[in-house]
Amino acid sequence: MDSKFPFLSPIPDFPDDDDTGSSDSSLVFFQNLIQQAELLDTASSSKKKYVRRDRVGGHETLMADYFDENPKFSEDTFRHRFRMSKSLFLKIVSDVQAYDEWFQEGLDGRMKKSFTPLQKVTSAIKQLATGNPPDEGDEYLNMSERTSRECLEYFCETVCKRYGGEFLRRPTSHDIALLYQAHEDRHHLPGMLGSLDCTHFVWRMCPTELRGQYMRGDHQYPTVMLEAVASQDLWIWHAFCGPAGSQNDINVLQQSPLFLAQRNGTAPNCPFQVNNHLYKRGYYLTDGIYPTWSVFVKSFPYPHDPNEKKFKRQHEAARKDVERAFGVLKSKWGILNRPMRSKTVKKIRSIVYTCLILHNMIIKDDGRAIAPVHIQDPPVEPVFDDTAYTELIDEDTHWRLKHDLVEHLGSLDLPHLEVDSDEE
Repeated sequence: MDSKFPFLSPIPDFPDDDDTGSSDSSLVFFQNLIQQAELLDTASSSKKKYVRRDRVGGHETLMADYFDENPKFSEDTFRHRFRMSKSLFLKIVSDVQAYDEWFQEGLDGRMKKSFTPLQKVTSAIKQLATGNPPDEGDEYLNMSERTSRECLEYFCETVCKRYGGEFLRRPTSHDIALLYQAHEDRHHLPGMLGSLDCTHFVWRMCPTELRGQYMRGDHQYPTVMLEAVASQDLWIWHAFCGPAGSQNDINVLQQSPLFLAQRNGTAPNCPFQVNNHLYKRGYYLTDGIYPTWSVFVKSFPYPHDPNEKKFKRQHEAARKDVERAFGVLKSKWGILNRPMRSKTVKKIRSIVYTCLILHNMIIKDDGRAIAPVHIQDPPVEPVFDDTAYTELIDEDTHWRLKHDLVEHLGSLDLPHLEVDSDEE
């Protein structure tokens, strides 16, 4: 046998009359086998070298900086770097650790302690917050690029499964009642559910064969689209991520599950009244590209009388809710504002939904949520309603609702909406 590979020598035969001695000898043999393999891997291999990272030291540094009784950095610094309060971060660590055993501390194949849940979640949050490459945590967390990438993937998957049902939920009847009241108080628009719009995320690693599908003339690089609904508190009530960037908002709407609950009869029944007229469903504020459906309210491109001008001002101000939400998302979570390095739409979708969930969790944790408590509606069996789609796309209801909202705003004393003489 070649002496270069001493650990490949035959396993010695141990006497059967002494079981204890046999077990001890076997244990010693396999320990020597592992040590020889480590030496060969670190000393003889020219392709891949094992880097001895101080995992325990990385955890102790992280604890001393943020989580000890007297940490090095303050609560404000923690919030700036982790995008959330320390209490919310620790809650997330506890929840994902209980939900997925991958985040639990254990021993690796070399019988060495693995990274702690704090290190794994910190790595994932840092990548989401900054958008920097996975190897950024090598020096501070003593974590390899591959492990950091796995932290992000497992974290996004776990957050979507653990929190998606609450923080990316469709509005319940309780939520809708609170949204009606909040938007009427803030925007003076009864029946408003939120503002609807789309945004793009640059896909840097888009495969060559898909680039034509994910590119369009007004964007230099391939993009993936997100359709979202945001309320006045910037809470995201609907998210549909994944359509190719070559499409426009109408194409995305045709694929979107936004009105799926209305069509299968599981949507809550929440009528509202404006200008002494009763309407069956709430509506979304949109821009001019969207169709004239009964659930969409658009502004006047060329208003004529003072009431129409007041409505145009109020509509444009209220519709900025979704634009502000997109701005906050991309500024807080740098991974959304930088070219995506993921190679599949599925992974991009997981990252985007995770950022949306964390965004809503932060709003609730800060006490700014319109509907902070999730009160579920009684379960309803899906029943296809062939009249629901006809009601959704009814243009007569669209124009009647728009007229009633104009009259309603015109009857209110709102000095900030008064038309200046220069605009007459």
